[in-house]
Amino acid sequence: MKAEKIFTPENRKKVRDAIAEAEAITSGEIRVFVDDRCKGSELDHAADVFEKLGMHKTEARNGVLIYISMEDHKFAVIGDKGIHEHVHDEFWQEVRDEMQEEFRKGEIIHGLVMGIRHAGKALSSWFPRSGDDKDELPNTIAFR
Repeated sequence: MKAEKIFTPENRKKVRDAIAEAEAITSGEIRVFVDDRCKGSELDHAADVFEKLGMHKTEARNGVLIYISMEDHKFAVIGDKGIHEHVHDEFWQEVRDEMQEEFRKGEIIHGLVMGIRHAGKALSSWFPRSGDDKDELPNTIAFR
């Protein structure tokens, strides 16, 4: 399935709004990256994208990336060092399972929004938003 069929302007707004809502309660940063193809490991691709997007440069190292490969039906949810010190593989698997259940129903945007909210809630436990918090990364969806 092609990204442009799923990520209509209305659906892009839903995702951006979910990111803004999640980041309203945390200093953490959440990004979404949509790829057409992913040859090899989605975790390896996600880690590469994480670095290319500069997500490792946040002050508290508390970025989360949701990587989706549309044609290959693969996705990954990864976090930077700061958040991974608090949550472990089980947390990432829980977010992934929640999203995958929706993806299997064909509810890509709903699953993505659920994953963003879940990540935001977890980030808020360890990285609550402060009054002087600044948005370090854009809330837009990145595509390749």
